[in-house]
Amino acid sequence: MDTAIVVFTRDLRLHDNPALHLACARARQVVPLFVLDPAIAAPALRPNRARFLAESLADLRASLRERGADLVIRRGDPAAEVMALAAEVHATAVYLAGDVSHYAAGRRRQLERECARHRIELTLTPGLTVVPPAGLKPAGGGHYRVFTPYWRAWRAAAWRAHYPVPRAIAMPPVEKTGRLPAKETASPGLAPGGETAGRQQFVRWRQRLLAGYGDNHDDLAGDATSRLGAYLRFGCVSPLEVAIGALDRPGGEEFCRQLAWRDFFYQVTAAFPDIARKNYRPGAAWHDDERALDAWRAGQTGIPIVDAGMRQLAAEGFMHNRARMITASFLTRNLGLDWRHGYAHFNSLLADGDVANNAGNWQWVAGTGNNTRPNRVMNPLRQAQRFDRSGEYVRRYVPELSGLDPAWIQTPWRLPPARRVRLGYPGPLVELS
Repeated sequence: MDTAIVVFTRDLRLHDNPALHLACARARQVVPLFVLDPAIAAPALRPNRARFLAESLADLRASLRERGADLVIRRGDPAAEVMALAAEVHATAVYLAGDVSHYAAGRRRQLERECARHRIELTLTPGLTVVPPAGLKPAGGGHYRVFTPYWRAWRAAAWRAHYPVPRAIAMPPVEKTGRLPAKETASPGLAPGGETAGRQQFVRWRQRLLAGYGDNHDDLAGDATSRLGAYLRFGCVSPLEVAIGALDRPGGEEFCRQLAWRDFFYQVTAAFPDIARKNYRPGAAWHDDERALDAWRAGQTGIPIVDAGMRQLAAEGFMHNRARMITASFLTRNLGLDWRHGYAHFNSLLADGDVANNAGNWQWVAGTGNNTRPNRVMNPLRQAQRFDRSGEYVRRYVPELSGLDPAWIQTPWRLPPARRVRLGYPGPLVELS
């Protein structure tokens, strides 16, 4: 094979990139390509992911240039842009990592049609998850609907080989490599994008916090989670490489269980692509309350632990996983509002927001998804007592309450009326006990 195109999508890395490795092994020349599709490029609606993507592409381009290649950037319909570049460089093969969303499935089908029409070989590769979405099946067929048996199968599965970084990449001349997207204004505390930053974050976290992950990952103020979500979402780090690098260390088993949850929701989404639009299974009847929804979005519900989570999201494009569950439970169970409102808001701000995990977790909390206890309600006061006993997490993100001691910080509505007024903090939307 003379020339192949590698279409980067959500695998913005050189380490353990099956599509890039296989193309370099089989073709004399390789052209790395990323297509900015106007159909999903909406930075004004999703500024944090737009910023993270721009930085990730810049880092990928720099890494490719160090190895003698470059990242070609095109704007338009992915299939059309791939075919145009294939004609320019006389490519006979295209490599693409598999994905499970509605959009990704449509992109794959278009590429399959166009590659067949132009007699170009299309190879789909793994890499989005540790275990491919179709890699594990229950004995009765279909997909796993419950996590625990999936986790047992995931833990026993044989993982694919790890792919090394190509030492050099021969690339044919391309008339215009294209401009990187502009860096959009984003949340002030947003993490930097890119493979370099992602690998550094993993190494730092593994050295300092992995050993205590099982005991500390739910501690809201301690912030002991890996913060790898956005790097995994954009493929700046390989989930397989992360799993290999963590599993045999203290705390690794507990952390890999979270990676398995991620894989679990990908295989659910592969079987139920409407997961972000429709209930996975029947749920409660929701009601409308725009005032309550706006207060929830703004972190002004009057419930400190909920407001802290929502304000962390706005400030950082990230929310601690325990806070995600608390805020989601409050919206759906305490306010009785449709989980799709929450999914949309999270999707607008989360740097790590993707269809499978965002929608899968929202449906899990709302009781319409894969939760074996669909009527579970997370009382925010009890959650605060367990996971933010001193109130440090609330103080960090709700500064109006920073002067309160632990006896009052989670229940400021119980203060004397005059002192409540001086705080400038709203009363609770609902009564809690």
